[in-house]
Amino acid sequence: MAENGYALPPLLAGRLIRRYKRFLADVRLDTGNVVTAHCPNSGSMLGCAAPGSRVWLSQSDNPRRKLKYTWELIRTQQSMIGINTLVPNKLVKTAIENHLVSELCGYENLRSEVKTSSGTRLDLVLEDDTDRRCYVEIKNCTLVETGTAMFPDAVTKRGQKHLDELKDLVSAGHRGVIFYLIQRMDAVRFAPAAMIDKVYAQKLLQAHNKGVEIITRDVAITLEHIHINQPVPVLL
Repeated sequence: MAENGYALPPLLAGRLIRRYKRFLADVRLDTGNVVTAHCPNSGSMLGCAAPGSRVWLSQSDNPRRKLKYTWELIRTQQSMIGINTLVPNKLVKTAIENHLVSELCGYENLRSEVKTSSGTRLDLVLEDDTDRRCYVEIKNCTLVETGTAMFPDAVTKRGQKHLDELKDLVSAGHRGVIFYLIQRMDAVRFAPAAMIDKVYAQKLLQAHNKGVEIITRDVAITLEHIHINQPVPVLL
């Protein structure tokens, strides 16, 4: 992991045949071989799983793995897209540690997967030498329509709960941040996907009105790296 990026492993190119059972994808490699790859994205992947699309897979030599291939990238007509949901947390955490997220500078300690209440964990907590903490929940955003990045791409009760949790933490005197990492390069704005999850959109507006901060970043993607790039404006 570089200061501002996630180094991709060597990739194999192919064409997507189909994505199914949430975690499986059949791909015809450029060699002509058809393989089944692990899809590290449990969401709907709306607009990011069209059969025939150009895709790239990583390969593992771990004999314990049931599937040795992992689907990493897809290219649509609009953009390259990172579909691995493990990447945003790694990217954002590394960027914060290297003081590359201006909104989150000035903290001495960073911890991951922090339990905040019974049954709820948030991705990060930042701490300084006072008692005030900054809690950060990171969301992977891959849905973009006509330049607008949107989250979620399916109804998310868990995401709604995270917004309520952040709102409560702000009420208790802490900072609360929802960080949308847009894993593609064609977004010019961000908005909640109210047409998909009206409750989430309402809760995001309510949380923001109560002091929960919204941070966005898009990315720059090559076949070697995914880098955090620029903020995009938020429309609520």
